[in-house]
Amino acid sequence: MLPHTRKSLTLLLASLLLGAVAGSAAAAPVDTSVSTNTHTTALLQQAADGSWRPAAQKARDPYRHPVQTLQFFGIQPDMTVIELAPGGGWFTEILAPFLAPHGHLIEAAPPSFANTIKANPAVFGHIEKVVPFAPPAQVKLGPDNSADMVLTFRNTHDWLNHSPATLAAVFKAAFDVLKPGGVLGVTEHRAKPFADAVQSSRLLHRLPEDYLITLGLNAGFRLGGVSEVNANPKDPEDINVHRLPPDLAGPASEHAKMRAIGESDRMTLRFVKP
Repeated sequence: MLPHTRKSLTLLLASLLLGAVAGSAAAAPVDTSVSTNTHTTALLQQAADGSWRPAAQKARDPYRHPVQTLQFFGIQPDMTVIELAPGGGWFTEILAPFLAPHGHLIEAAPPSFANTIKANPAVFGHIEKVVPFAPPAQVKLGPDNSADMVLTFRNTHDWLNHSPATLAAVFKAAFDVLKPGGVLGVTEHRAKPFADAVQSSRLLHRLPEDYLITLGLNAGFRLGGVSEVNANPKDPEDINVHRLPPDLAGPASEHAKMRAIGESDRMTLRFVKP
């Protein structure tokens, strides 16, 4: 699907869903951009350019657009930010130094993330604390109304693969921990519009954008913005994302073709707690 067609579809869907789910509340227009001041942009770029980030990590920047993505979410250096399931810490390497002087970074992670912190204390030592996070058994992120932002990068399909109720519980936990006006920022591998979410998630590790938007609205959020910053029109959206870079999990004979496609096409959504 052409990017402008997909974007038009998403914005139309968002407007319809806002009116349907909000009930008596007035539907706010979909704002697709957030202004970030020059100082904050410079700090984000400084963190992304940091010498502590390995070359292999920086090689992913043209596909993951960390500065532009965090700008879109509206991050500020004095925020309390919770990152969900950081994996190896790709975004953490940017978030931790950025927030260290004036903000607070909390990682919602399994116990194994302690090994990642120990391996790189100069960077990950800036993390304020780690909250045990293992959906569905452990989803509580902290005291209600205590965080400015919750971020999840390419994780939502994992929680749906456990069950739709598990993914819904994560969204509820994010809603509960956020202050009014707080932001849930989501990036996820994108499936074809209106695909079967469970099937697509399990087979391809992708979710349809309309499914996540509906889930966010049902959790109580309003849709604050939709960005195409992480879109990739070369991605046919019908292959398992692990066949694409950086994993290249398929046979060697297809690696050149997969590299030509690049990393997966991704949605980037900003939800706001009223």
